[in-house]
Amino acid sequence: MGDGDRKKTQEVPRRSPPGNEFMGRTVLLVDDDPAQLAHVRDGLSPYGYTFREANNGAQALSAIRENRPDLILMDVEMPGLGGVEVCRIVKANGGEGGFGFIPVILMTARQAAGKVEGLELGADDYLVKPFDMLELGARVKSMLRLKVLQDALVEKNRELDKANKELARKREELLALSRTDALTGLFNRRYFEERMNEEFLRARRYQSHLSLVMLDIDHFKRINDTFGHPFGDEVLKAVAQTARARLREVDLLARYGGEEFIALLPEAAPTDALRACERVREAIENLEVVHPRADGTRQSVRLTASLGLATVPATDLPSAETLLRAADASLYEAKGAGRNRVHQHPGGLT
Repeated sequence: MGDGDRKKTQEVPRRSPPGNEFMGRTVLLVDDDPAQLAHVRDGLSPYGYTFREANNGAQALSAIRENRPDLILMDVEMPGLGGVEVCRIVKANGGEGGFGFIPVILMTARQAAGKVEGLELGADDYLVKPFDMLELGARVKSMLRLKVLQDALVEKNRELDKANKELARKREELLALSRTDALTGLFNRRYFEERMNEEFLRARRYQSHLSLVMLDIDHFKRINDTFGHPFGDEVLKAVAQTARARLREVDLLARYGGEEFIALLPEAAPTDALRACERVREAIENLEVVHPRADGTRQSVRLTASLGLATVPATDLPSAETLLRAADASLYEAKGAGRNRVHQHPGGLT
């Protein structure tokens, strides 16, 4: 057995008679008896399989790692690592990250030796020597058919998993699009109103502050009329980015319509919300948006904005709708007082 232990696994291609759908499939033959190996190989050679051979369990595992055979035909009793132990290792590593599914047919010279143990460990079939070669051929074809079906199932599952992930990605993209204002990249009005109701109920349940801000770009119609609508779009995007940068990550900012923006500030008490509004107002006042003229020169356009603020809890703001109306009314107060300022609903000071 010394020479046999050192023998490398070998590949022995065989010709196939017409009609064998599994011709070319790789069958790993494992037996410490060279005569038995030759006997099995010669019996199966008419089917056109490609054979690899190993003389012991260690060689078998090496061949499996290197070549991933389609079927293992293996003796149970071998020196060192026996067939049952190799079968256990193969089946324990049958996932996609391991060997994958490889059918195993165990062979033994004793009628009952290890049969139950081998089948319980995942052996797919069991043969007792000496066996009829026609029966062996039929069982090998049956196992290869099982291998083909299993591989096809794995591939279909992989494709299905890929398709499901792509579908989930597309669903997320569509959900984001349904929530987003296309021009500014902020949330849109519909999504904001959904969240406003949720945040109002949460604030009421936990008796926490919730501030709502309405923001309107001053004299925006004049900007559009003077510089054109494409430049007006650039102004809207610039204001959106500036306001977003001056608010907290937890604050929800949306484009409410036209040149109006709206923001929810959770856990923001009246004084904290007022400071946040002033930061936004000052940042917009310092913002310069460059307008390219027809003659190639560039004109810097300055902007201002008016903001209305309301905060709950407040005795006169029992609902999300009244909170919204209070912020809107405060916005008009700011505009009526000369623009470029923040007006705070007095109920938020209670």
